[in-house]
Order: sequence, then C-alpha cells, then structure tokens
Amino acid sequence: MDRIQKNFGFGFMRLPMAGEEVDIPQTTKMVDAFLEAGFNYFDTAHGYLQGKSERALKTCLTSRYPREKYILTNKLTANFFQTEEDIRPFFESQLEACGVDYFDFYLMHAQGAGNYPHFQECHAYEIAQELKAEGKVRHVGISFHDSAEMLEKILTDHPEVEVVQIQFNYLDYEDPAVQSRRCYEVCRKYGKPVIVMEPVKGGNLVNLPEEARAVLDALHGGSPASYAIRFAAGFPGMLMVLSGMSTLEQVEDNLAFMKDFQPLNETERAAVEKVQAIFHSKNLIPCTACRYCTDGCPQHIAIPDIFAARNAKELHKDWNADYYYHNVCTAPGRRASDCLQCGKCEKVCPQHLPIRELLQEAAGVFEKPQA
Repeated sequence: MDRIQKNFGFGFMRLPMAGEEVDIPQTTKMVDAFLEAGFNYFDTAHGYLQGKSERALKTCLTSRYPREKYILTNKLTANFFQTEEDIRPFFESQLEACGVDYFDFYLMHAQGAGNYPHFQECHAYEIAQELKAEGKVRHVGISFHDSAEMLEKILTDHPEVEVVQIQFNYLDYEDPAVQSRRCYEVCRKYGKPVIVMEPVKGGNLVNLPEEARAVLDALHGGSPASYAIRFAAGFPGMLMVLSGMSTLEQVEDNLAFMKDFQPLNETERAAVEKVQAIFHSKNLIPCTACRYCTDGCPQHIAIPDIFAARNAKELHKDWNADYYYHNVCTAPGRRASDCLQCGKCEKVCPQHLPIRELLQEAAGVFEKPQA
C-alpha cells in the first residue's frame, strides 16, 4: 500500500460514453489529468459497463503508462464464476482485459449474506491468497454491501482480509439500510483500512434540491461534490475515497480540492448536517444508478432512469419529468408497470431498495390514464 500517493481514486464505473461505447478520447484526457496531478489509484470490475470498463483501462491507462505509475484494483464478482474451477480462468481473463500482469488490490466483490456462501463454497478467499503468494495480487480485500453484523462475521472468518471497501457518505451515515457508520466502526475495530465508494451517492449529493444547494453555496467555497468527498475522506483510517467521474470537468474539480486535502471544518460540517435534514424531509428514492439491477431484469426496464424521473418529479413538480419518463427512459414493454415482480433486482441492490414497490409507485405517478 506504500505506492498509494494520495487518498483519492478514480472509479472506472461511470465513464463518459459515446453512444454504447466508452468515449476513449475524453477518458484518456481524464486519466492524463489525474496522473499529472499526482494521483495514481484506479478501480474497476468486470461487470462495470458490461466489460467495457476493463478494456477502457487498457486503452487509456495500462497501454500508455509504465506499471509503476499506477495502482489498479479489480474484483471477483459472484455471477462470473459457478464453481471453484472457474475462478482462476476468470481472473486470468481480467488480467488480459486490463493489460497487466498483476493487480495491486483484488477484492471479493459486493460481499453480503446473499453471495458470501457462494464465495465460501468455492474457496474464493483461499484462491485469492494463492494468487497473492504467486505475485499476481498484491493485496486481498472485500467490497461490502450489507449489515455491520455480516461484515463482522466475514472479518472474523477471514482475518487475512487486508482492506474493506464500503459505501460511505453523509447521507448514508446513519441510514439503517446502508449502515455506513456502523460498518466503518467494524472496520476500525478490526484494524482494516477503508476504501470509500459512493461518496457522492451516485451524483445525488451533487445534484441537490434547490434549498440544499443554497446551504452549501452560502459557504462561498467549493462544489457540492467537494463537501461530500471531503466529509468521507476526513475520517481516520480512510485509505482511499473513490469517485466515479464521467467528465473532465469533474476530474478537474475533484483534483482541485483533493490535491491539498483538508477535512471539513465546524462550519462546513454544520452545513452538511442541514443538507442531510433537507434530504430526509424529501420523498426521494436513494438510488445511486449503479445499474446492478438492470443486468438481470427480464423486461430490460431502465430502473435507475425511472427512479431519476420520479425524484425529478418530486423535486420540481413540472412536466419535464413526465416527458423524460415517456420519451427517454421507457419503451413499449419496458415501463414501470411492465415489472414482472420477479425480485431479481432487489437481490442485487446495494441500497436494499424495495424496487418492485417503488416501480409500482412510479407507474401510478407517470402512467395515469389520459383524461
């Protein structure tokens, strides 16, 4: 971990897109700016952008810079291996896709009560340790989406885990579903460095309600993203805070306040607490648009887009959200009311959202019979 230069990382999950493909020219500029500013940590997973994230890393980063210039994290995801024998071939395919001989960090992905037994049955943790002994992995860790009790069980079962990646932001800090604070405290109890994901909650803490934005603007300081990321980075034991940046402007903004990182002061923390209260007073769906839910949806419903339209309707009370719902994020057979209620989406949702119920509510809002 001594090669980590700063505590801010580039998540390759929400890259700029040109149609269905990654916008390589813009992503290359983003990578260059990130490295030139003295940062070197990159994070990916095979499922991000349906495999395009890994390939974009090879094109924009690993084929252009010497291996010692960057730190690369990848993950072992449950739905890409069925048996113990599948793990090594999958891992080797990840190395090839990324264009590297080893990963600095290799994480057991999205650990929780749902998929942890599968990792145990397939001896995934043990195989990761073998890969480390062979020099193909430098550090083994987990990314985690579940209760603090489940995290404690995993760290008890596997004390060899070196780092834990958790969702952590000021909106989820006391959330009973995400349990950011409680999971962080478990990491501290077991002496595990923390990698933060979703510090801006998928953009929710950037695209603020008007009254919340006004609270932060009154500080006459940084962007909404700056307060969210600095909140997360200011806690002891935070090894890395990731941001899934999708424009060069986002990269430049984040680098500006993370180059010489300063934790939130008392005035800024008080403002953040006001923003928390405003969010909690709204009837908003806390979706981060990770799109884990869409991969297995038999109806191919754009669930995060529908939830974004629903939140926009709640915030702005105008016709724009209706237009977006009917003309952009749905199609025949792919409306909220077309949900089959199979529940596949809810099994993989990191936010533990009642997606089926929320889709029914969205259908009631947007699909009312025309008068």
